[in-house]
Amino acid sequence: MMCKTCFSAGLVDDNDIFKWEVLIIGPPDTLYEGGFFKAHLYFPKEYPLRPPRMRFVTEIWHPNIDQNGDVCISILHEPGDDKWGYEKASERWLPVHTVETIIISVISMLAEPNDESPANVDAAKQWREAYPEFKRRVARCVRKSQEE
Repeated sequence: MMCKTCFSAGLVDDNDIFKWEVLIIGPPDTLYEGGFFKAHLYFPKEYPLRPPRMRFVTEIWHPNIDQNGDVCISILHEPGDDKWGYEKASERWLPVHTVETIIISVISMLAEPNDESPANVDAAKQWREAYPEFKRRVARCVRKSQEE
């Protein structure tokens, strides 16, 4: 289930329009349900022609979020054709995307990881091969996020 009230977003500092803070509440009916996951969006000076970067500052275990918290999702990849042929240009960054469409895509990604193109190979392998352990690790992240 998609939930438009599962997040909030705003400037980290009123003097810097290029850095936003996002709070994503773990979406219902997912392993992340009930978690409070803080992330930052970093917008380039060339925005909206180039995509922002998104990094979780709250610990999170997910195949499409690397160990540093950086989010790997198609709509945050540079616009144009994928040199490896994995993604269509229409799946990548387009200037019509907004903070809301980015976050809704990330919430959807939390619910349905793409383990074919992981940013965190260990999490993807665990998701595929040791799902009960993956669930326990995510549950620890959810609990930790509730305490922060």
